[in-house]
Amino acid sequence: MTCSEAARSRGDSLAGTASAGRRWFLLEIDGAWGHSAFVNSDRVLAPALGFEIARHVEAAGMRSLAIRRPGRHRGEGRWRWAVVDARVGTESIRWGEVERPEDVLELDVDDPAGTLSTDPIVAVCTHGRHDQCCAVRGRRVLPALMTAHSEITWECSHLGGDRFAGTMVVFPEGLYYGNVDDADAEQIVGLHGEGMVDPRFFRGRCSLSAVVQAAQHHARVALSDNRIDTLHPVSERQDGSSWTVVLDHYGRHVEVRLEQGLSDPITTTCRATQAGPVRRFDVISMSPVG
Repeated sequence: MTCSEAARSRGDSLAGTASAGRRWFLLEIDGAWGHSAFVNSDRVLAPALGFEIARHVEAAGMRSLAIRRPGRHRGEGRWRWAVVDARVGTESIRWGEVERPEDVLELDVDDPAGTLSTDPIVAVCTHGRHDQCCAVRGRRVLPALMTAHSEITWECSHLGGDRFAGTMVVFPEGLYYGNVDDADAEQIVGLHGEGMVDPRFFRGRCSLSAVVQAAQHHARVALSDNRIDTLHPVSERQDGSSWTVVLDHYGRHVEVRLEQGLSDPITTTCRATQAGPVRRFDVISMSPVG
């Protein structure tokens, strides 16, 4: 049984599982990706150069992600890049292009002179060398997306959460989704255009902490409110294994108390050789404040 089959069989919760990323640098690497898209894709990008690019991005406090256009990859693509700010209130996407990958090292990725775009980016993980579930389930998602939203759809490298394949992220907000199949992604993108998340597949927003993501999930369920632009965090406080998160709901505050714990040991990737527990947040209470 694959890791994604096992996760679905167990009913693993998606809430609070979006991996961290406040600002991102996306680079088009057209070709076969190795286990690390930047370092192990030597047919299209020299490993030493890929390492330097990743380090250059990391030095700016950003997360790197490889992207490519869906379809056959011959290593002859362009070197387009996008800088994404996924932080609440400063969301943006800037696009640019360099002639050679070496030129990325000359970019001020922290403040690039790219073209501001109002179109979202829908990135679907198809990174098979990292985990087979990403390739198998991720590729199934692409046809419907390409039919309806070809201009904004990209394949991307590892996002985190292999057991939730197919996984995808919608920028600029950095909205993570999992357990996505076939036509599900088209519905997710449609709701995004209406300013909504799809709660069936939503994992969380990558610029927020895991506990805030979990608190938002429980508040969305209780309030029946799936709008993107609400329930922003006001504060989060830890007391031992307990957390108190205060969220803003259009001027009114909601307090969510959660208990942090660990699951039973599970294998979270197809490559895992040993099972281990994963973090979870269970809701204790939720109440209005003030």
